Order: sequence, then structure tokens, then C-alpha cells
Amino acid sequence: MANSVKVLDMSGKPGDEIQLPGVFSTPLRPDIVQRAWWILHSHGLQPYGRDPMAGERTSAETSNPPTGRGVSRIPRVKGGGTNRAGQGGGVASTVKGRLPHPPRSEKVIYRKINVKERKLALNTAIAFTGDASAVAWRGHKTGKLKFPIIVSDDLESLEKTAALESFLQDLGLADEMKRIYGGVKRRSGTARMRGRTNRKKVGPLIVVSNDRGIGKAATSIPGVEVSSVDSLSVLPLAPGGVAGRLTLWTTSAIEVLGTKTAKEGMKVEA
Repeated sequence: MANSVKVLDMSGKPGDEIQLPGVFSTPLRPDIVQRAWWILHSHGLQPYGRDPMAGERTSAETSNPPTGRGVSRIPRVKGGGTNRAGQGGGVASTVKGRLPHPPRSEKVIYRKINVKERKLALNTAIAFTGDASAVAWRGHKTGKLKFPIIVSDDLESLEKTAALESFLQDLGLADEMKRIYGGVKRRSGTARMRGRTNRKKVGPLIVVSNDRGIGKAATSIPGVEVSSVDSLSVLPLAPGGVAGRLTLWTTSAIEVLGTKTAKEGMKVEA
């Protein structure tokens, strides 16, 4: 990989050159990125489980003695005069009984990762953003752009969605815009009832050093995200654990990345 790349202005034309930080030369390790993504993804999961008394709030008891009466040993509801009386209850094999192996909220779903391994995963995820073949393999339509893509700091000041869309068009990402807008699918059924109405494709990630309005502008474009270089993580760089996301770096973000790399203690969100 070249040690320097040209910075693209707001019209998509190359200008001055900028030196690339050494992190872009990190050996590409997709296995490390995938492992780190799944571990960090577990930090956002919410524990869930069944009520410990679900299906057991009943008067059902086993006959005493349990044998010699010509009936099964299933616990049966006490009383009489109702359909429920005499029915089995309180065990997993009966109607309205408990679940045999329900999910338990005390299960440990939070996974840990070594600090060095997490930093290595972040470094290689950053390096993947400069590999054209990895970006193309993820399905991004980048045309003839050269990687890594570094743009002017003026991008951080865009506050309108239309202005950001126009910039992406001028950058040569017209096919990418068609891909992400055409990739929005509407779900139905249970997923829709639970708020997961739409499914969308992963679009470009914009890494900035100071969000001066770009975050608001990118909200209305499906699949486009904005992340600060100070809180960069494997999660947005490699969605689903697959490295090589199409990433736009601002000039100031590259400068911060060069002076405060992950190897030297750059802040990493857990």
C-alpha cells in the first residue's frame, strides 16, 4: 500500500497528498476481526429469561402413594366442579405446564476479550478499509475510487441530507447510492410487530474527528453511518464481523489516527 494518498475535495477531485498512518499497513486478519466483533456485539445484548414460577402456580400434586391407584404419576390439580380439576399441571409434559428448559436470565452472555487482541482487531479492521478487493467483496459499488478514501474536512460541516447525497454522487458513488436505496425491504409478521419493520443494506461509514453537522445529514440515508475517530470500534468498521466496509476518512481524522493509534492507547469502545 502506498505511503501517501491524495485528498479528495468536495467536488470529488484529487488535491494535496497526505501521509498514511502505519496502522493501514497492519496484516489483514479476518479471523481476528470476526472474533472481536462477536465478543463486542455481546456487550449490547440484554439478558432475558422465563419467570421462574411460570406454569407452576397451581395446586397440582402427585397422588400419595403415587402407585397402586391405576392412574399415572402426573401431578393433578386439586378440587372439583371445574374442567381444570383433575388435569395435570406443574410439570413440563402437561397442558398449561412449565417449559422443560426455559431461557434463564442468569445465563452469562457477556463475553470478554484481551486488550491486545481487541486493539489488533481494530487495527486490522482499519487496514481492511484501504483494501479495494475486500471492499468490493462486501458488495460495495465503488467504481474507480482508490483506497483508502480520504476527503476534505469540509465534509464534517454538511448539515443537509441533499448536500451529502450530492457529495457522494460527485465522489463516484452513484451506483452505491442506488444499491443502498434499492436495498430497503419491508418486513411483515412478528418482526414488524416488534419494531424491526425495515431491513436495509450496509452503506458507507464516514469517520470524522469533529461532527459539525454531518451526523444529522446522514441520518436520513439508509445504511450510512458517522463515527468519531476517538471512539472508533470494530462494530461499525466490520458489520456482522465481515471486514472491508466502504469508509470515508476526513483529513483531520487521519491526522488523529496517526498521532493516537490503537497500539498507542487509542480509546476503543467495549
